[in-house]
Amino acid sequence: MINKHNVESIWLWILAIQLILCGRGVYTANVTKNCKLFSKSDSELKVLNRLESLANKNFTAEVKNGDDSYTYTFQLCGDAGGVPGAGVIQVNNKEKETKPKVIGMYNSTQAIGGSDWVMLIYRNGDTYDGHCSKEKRKAIIMISCNRDIDMGSLEVVLEDREREQDCFYLFELDCSGVCPVIQSQLSTGSIILIIGFSLLILYLIGGFLYQRFVVGAKGMEQFPNYAFWVEVGNLSADGCDFVCRSRNREEAPEYRGVVTEPLEEEQDERDDHLLPM
Repeated sequence: MINKHNVESIWLWILAIQLILCGRGVYTANVTKNCKLFSKSDSELKVLNRLESLANKNFTAEVKNGDDSYTYTFQLCGDAGGVPGAGVIQVNNKEKETKPKVIGMYNSTQAIGGSDWVMLIYRNGDTYDGHCSKEKRKAIIMISCNRDIDMGSLEVVLEDREREQDCFYLFELDCSGVCPVIQSQLSTGSIILIIGFSLLILYLIGGFLYQRFVVGAKGMEQFPNYAFWVEVGNLSADGCDFVCRSRNREEAPEYRGVVTEPLEEEQDERDDHLLPM
């Protein structure tokens, strides 16, 4: 027998796991709210919600330019690399003791979405030292649909700073979360067949279990409504035999023609000669 204490322990574990999963789901759903939109709009909020699968994860990419080497870290609406308020940061691998440069802040976010892509923009990063009229840095993360992978790796495309203003860092990231929902192509007939097949399986399994454990049937008798289906099979076989067989079920009596030759007349045997004269 199962110990009552063990049953209670199992229920407590199940309850604890459900609470953890529910809490994690609520926390994930609230992550995108940490982003402060540059200009608030309902359309941009919907675009951000499409990126919830990327929450609470740091994406890194390393770039080498001659003797220089940099590591970039991106996080969706969270502190990239642990830097408060930073959505994208840059770390000089040769000078790791120096403070990371903030490329963009998630409290100044812009989100633009298409059917299978999302462009996320973080503004108000650290100012350039001598480029782009010493304006603040800006990061553009292009997130594209890829159904083959859940989340891809971050790639640095370019740093466009050879201009007077509006310079930016461009990143790419593949994710299945931004892919459009594929509409079902099932026809009405296919749906009916699926429902019918499912009901048949349920009937067979449920009937078998009932016959086995409730009625106590054995062997072929465990099949639900066994006598009925045997009769159906017999009637079907008889109908098939009647319709499809080429020979007659009963042979007709052999036909014999009438003889055309005249029958031989029987001699008229008379007994007149026996009478007295």
